[in-house]
Amino acid sequence: MLEVVSEARSHGGRQLVLRHGSRATGTPMTFSLFLPPQAEQGRVPLVTYLSGLTCTHANVTDKGEYRAACAAHGLAFLAPDTSPRGEGVHDEEGWDIGLGAGFYVDATQAPWSANYRMWTYVTEELPALIAADFPILDMGRQAITGHSMGGHGALTVALRHPGRFRAVSAFAPIVAPSEVPWGEKAFSRYLGDDRASWARHDAVALLKSGARTADILIDIGTGDPFFAEQLTPERIERAAAAAGQPLSLRRQEGYDHSYFFISTFMAEHLAWMTERLR
Repeated sequence: MLEVVSEARSHGGRQLVLRHGSRATGTPMTFSLFLPPQAEQGRVPLVTYLSGLTCTHANVTDKGEYRAACAAHGLAFLAPDTSPRGEGVHDEEGWDIGLGAGFYVDATQAPWSANYRMWTYVTEELPALIAADFPILDMGRQAITGHSMGGHGALTVALRHPGRFRAVSAFAPIVAPSEVPWGEKAFSRYLGDDRASWARHDAVALLKSGARTADILIDIGTGDPFFAEQLTPERIERAAAAAGQPLSLRRQEGYDHSYFFISTFMAEHLAWMTERLR
């Protein structure tokens, strides 16, 4: 059962924050959902946004500047949390592992496997829950996006669910987590040493193995301090070109990794998605 944590009117629509008990994670989970004014007259398409390291649902809800564009285009906007939380949930020192850093995988290694089942949560449990509780959402018209770790999540979720999403975008995504320090640290803890299991959560590896999705739009700032070591956008450019996967990757001069960057291009991403969600 969903509990309404808060509700506010915005741009003629409703900004909700909701909480429920998750079967996937075994913990309470909180997420935000914006319903545009068009939802009062008929069904509306859904955009899911997956957040990055250290974030909760609140970062994009407070700083993402998506509501005006969603209201203009008639888009619902869903923002889940990035990890399980609560008493007894395992954590480690460091901001890039544990709480706020679930990497959108189902952990197979103890002690993480007890709660860190974010893949099942974002691909199965949460979509089923909101479809049942909000029939105004048109689940046949979906798009997905995300930032950094969430960009990794958006790309891999879309590549492994062909046909579910009509458009996929990402802000500064980790495109090849199997090959960069952030991903190597998280995958080794959550998934163990079997790199075949890592490949199922690596967008570049998925493209190389034959996975395909709808059009992809990626923005990344040339001033991003993680550009060369963690994000490596050239890897997905090469993989997409070799695979014939439609991809537009834009290097935005001087922008960094923050929500100043994300909010600048959010409206463009939502307009681009709208064209594909008609």
